[in-house]
Amino acid sequence: MKYLGKYPDARKEKRYLQSLTGDERYEALQEIIDNSAHIVFFGGAGVSTESGIPDFRSKDGLYNQHDVRFDRYQPEYLLSNSCLYHEPKVFFEFYRQKMDARHCKPNRAHIKLAEMENAGKLDGVITQNIDGLHQKAGSRKVYEIHGSTLRNYCDRCGKKYSEDYIYDSDEQVPHCECGGMIRPDVTLYGESLPMEAWERSEELIRDADCLIIGGTSLTVYPAASLARYYGGRYLIIVNRDATGRESEADLTFHESIGEVFSHIKV
Repeated sequence: MKYLGKYPDARKEKRYLQSLTGDERYEALQEIIDNSAHIVFFGGAGVSTESGIPDFRSKDGLYNQHDVRFDRYQPEYLLSNSCLYHEPKVFFEFYRQKMDARHCKPNRAHIKLAEMENAGKLDGVITQNIDGLHQKAGSRKVYEIHGSTLRNYCDRCGKKYSEDYIYDSDEQVPHCECGGMIRPDVTLYGESLPMEAWERSEELIRDADCLIIGGTSLTVYPAASLARYYGGRYLIIVNRDATGRESEADLTFHESIGEVFSHIKV
């Protein structure tokens, strides 16, 4: 091996890997992928920006897009439980305008992660995204800790509705035949994360020997706290902006996640 195993001391190896530049980082990334048995990917909105879905906090992100209908609201409020139940017409107008990803296609990162899983190199994907693009790319072990826009259900009787229902409904606020409101199966601000997906995500990260964190600023809690459960050998961060965890990472890439993943061979 060219980059791994040069130092028996893990701290010295980390400092060595952190010193690499240029193509050396990609070569070291490949070695880590090749020599890891339990790789887990933890991703956020930045994974889907190359598919045309805006992230939330960058200068061009969803929270920085101005729409005269929504200027007087805080962005977090528009995607909150409070907005859904206190101003449902506002919630659904915003949701239909901004959250429809049905026609978006998986990008290089989604496709590479699916290839890694198919090759037995990836134990699972943990995602904060709600667009379903990992599954569209072919990933099967996906844990959606913020839910998905591809699922809807009645908040009274629990009846499930198709991904198109809310977008195509003629009602400003869609209702079930039982009279309950049909809502997206998305974890809104003010709601608890889905317990099963969270517990499985914790387990995956605890068992991983390589954790790749991509397309997330690690500022949204409690999701960001998942990274704290990791105690494995290699930590890789791929995000255009700094996350505050770079000192802990063996390799850091502040560039396009699709470009970085295009260098991985499985």
